[in-house]
Amino acid sequence: MSSISQAPPMAVGHAVQKVEATQPRRRSSRSLWWRHALAIVALLWSLFPIVFIISAALNPSGTLNTAELFPKTLSLTNFDALFTDSARPYLTWYKNSMVIAGSGAMASVFIGSCAAYAFSRMRFTGRRPGLLALLLLQMFPALLAFVALYTTFVAVGDVLPAFGINTSAGLILAYLGGAMGANVWLLKGYFDTVPRELDEAAKVDGASHARIFFTMTLRLVMPILVTVFMLSFVGLFGEFMLASIFLRDVDSQTLGVGLWAMIQKGNMNQYFGQFCAGAVLASLPVVLLYLGFQKQLVGGLTQGSVK
Repeated sequence: MSSISQAPPMAVGHAVQKVEATQPRRRSSRSLWWRHALAIVALLWSLFPIVFIISAALNPSGTLNTAELFPKTLSLTNFDALFTDSARPYLTWYKNSMVIAGSGAMASVFIGSCAAYAFSRMRFTGRRPGLLALLLLQMFPALLAFVALYTTFVAVGDVLPAFGINTSAGLILAYLGGAMGANVWLLKGYFDTVPRELDEAAKVDGASHARIFFTMTLRLVMPILVTVFMLSFVGLFGEFMLASIFLRDVDSQTLGVGLWAMIQKGNMNQYFGQFCAGAVLASLPVVLLYLGFQKQLVGGLTQGSVK
């Protein structure tokens, strides 16, 4: 009898607890509506320039005055004009940008990984001051070195014309001057996560530092190498200031310099459609690179920042 009389209060107590548990959830969901609204507004704000550029590229009128967010007719006229304009060799600009960015990124990864391996695995006099000096140099703006770089490469061009002003090789060398710095710190943090016992075991078998570095360590730190390559490639692919100083001829210019020159001298209204078409195509390598290596990018940035 006592157990039967106590059963209903227990059931009512469980029901009350369930009601009290569901009420805070409903209140919390109602109080978060403004966050979702703010996220939607931020998304629309960020997508507006992308939609406008794509719409202008597909607008057959091809001028700034007639650009619309949602054009009535769509056409590939601007793309055809972009590829057939002999005075503005877009494909040549594209090739120059890919070569300069790819070569500069590969060289930056190689230089940075060699320096990071030395700072991570070896103990020598000036190791800590060297790391601090690399960090200190990154605080100075790159604009301070533009005049010195221009003067230096003008003199280099007199001796070695292939590496002077108005050459892709000279611009790549100028970019490599800043290959170290942040890359070394990022790579060193990842190299420190690799156990030193692997190096010691390889040394017992007679392996040298070079063999350990090229055959074992680089394979273990591949995510951070991909991350540094992507960051360097994106930075060099869209670089404009130094490229506009070094590259003067039309056939040697990069995408940033060529597209900028396309809309200068009162030509912005006339060539706006071609400019937007070129900007859309120029974004494809960066987008494909991030989509293809996003796992390595996330892993390299998070694991390399542990130490």
